[in-house]
Amino acid sequence: MTNASVIKDWAQREAEIYRNGEDRPLGGYLAAMSVYAGAVTGLTLLGRRLGVRAPQQITPWDVALFGIATHRVTRTLTKDAVTSPVRAPFTTYGGVQGPAELHEEVRTDSHLRHAVGELLTCPFCLAQWVSTMFGAGLVFAPRAARLVAATFATVAVSDFLQFGYSAAQGKE
Repeated sequence: MTNASVIKDWAQREAEIYRNGEDRPLGGYLAAMSVYAGAVTGLTLLGRRLGVRAPQQITPWDVALFGIATHRVTRTLTKDAVTSPVRAPFTTYGGVQGPAELHEEVRTDSHLRHAVGELLTCPFCLAQWVSTMFGAGLVFAPRAARLVAATFATVAVSDFLQFGYSAAQGKE
């Protein structure tokens, strides 16, 4: 038995123990983590090749701006009807979840489709990816990254004002 087959057998046993009879897409999660790690590695190498560096400091304003923008982008990507074509290969329509948001069920016909479906329907899960892209924007194109972030942050503020207005209308 080769070292590779010993490792593969060990990994399969550990995965079965972890799953505990449930269908958890560990292989799909591993693929998604590999894509993320590859993207971060690629961006880092590109930055070095181009001679760009991370900002000396990230201000509290940047953290707030990119945090609010990350919230809005992840809600847009994971819940908005207009972005459902992106999620459609990995989900099935489940109905309306709330104001301007859909509920979708993750497809489970393959581990990769299941893992990507979970990523694309979970704003908490997708936030790491979006935040990383904003971080890359700060390195490669800070002015553009701040403009895009400010646009999405403005939409998030508008959303909260819309909810507040609707609540105020309902109380009268």
